[in-house]
Amino acid sequence: MAGRWKNDLKWSDVTPKPLWQNRRQILTGVGAAAFAGLAGPGRALAELAASPSAFSTDAAPNTLEEITTYNNYYEFGTGKDDPSRNAGKMDTDGWEVRIDGLVDRPGTWTMDDILKDTALEDRIYRLRCVEAWSMIVPWVGFELSDLLAKVGVQSGAKYVAFETALLPDVMPGVHARVLDWPYVEGLRLDEAMNPLTILAVGLYDQPIPNQNGAPIRLVVPWKYGFKSIKSIVRITLTADQPPTSWNQAAANEYGFYANVNPEVSHPRWSQATERRIGSGLFAKRQPTEMFNGYGAEVAGLYSGMDLARNF
Repeated sequence: MAGRWKNDLKWSDVTPKPLWQNRRQILTGVGAAAFAGLAGPGRALAELAASPSAFSTDAAPNTLEEITTYNNYYEFGTGKDDPSRNAGKMDTDGWEVRIDGLVDRPGTWTMDDILKDTALEDRIYRLRCVEAWSMIVPWVGFELSDLLAKVGVQSGAKYVAFETALLPDVMPGVHARVLDWPYVEGLRLDEAMNPLTILAVGLYDQPIPNQNGAPIRLVVPWKYGFKSIKSIVRITLTADQPPTSWNQAAANEYGFYANVNPEVSHPRWSQATERRIGSGLFAKRQPTEMFNGYGAEVAGLYSGMDLARNF
């Protein structure tokens, strides 16, 4: 991974200067609907200074508009622009996350509880969707392991399960039986504790917009995007492998692990290459990297496993 990471890198270092100098103008120009619920946590992210991370890629991030208007968030609709059009009614004020299961201190946490004494970092990560498109996203967040340390993981815990908010009054997509709602996901405990695994609360130095998973979401950059569950309301530590939504819907197409693997095709398309959003309709597709390019950090988690069988 030599040369891949920049120890002092922030998103402003790899974004054209006119864009990051005029961030407020960018936010205004995207449109109010795309940023409804931007208040998010009780304290502005500007008051919770984020530090640069050695885990950031040096690739230039996608634009704010691309990241906030091209989304998969089926609770708000299956079209790529449905979330940006429909997510504005979700109210994230007073958001709470229940943490339970095999933990020493189970309970319900507000966003202020979660962010108290939490060191935020800028994490510029590659995002690879199972649909074979990709982005570069400048998240603001903290390592999931920090939160798990606060609640105390018991010795019998082997997995971490996550659950998304289910709000039928403001989520038109849940009235269609695309999936069994609420959306659920899970990680092995060692995956959850890996320093690459973060809980993101910001995007481009602002609170995450609703369509991107406000006010708190998981980001696991070496896995396909559907593993990075949005708008989390519950985290459960368990001894048993938890159910996950896409695996339940189509186990032959979506495995529990969902590691980015160019050598294992989806039953309906190849995963060998990807289309970078923003590169143009006729741009050349680029090769997909094993573990989305994060193999040096995570390949050891799967030593001895058949990654074609455990897809």
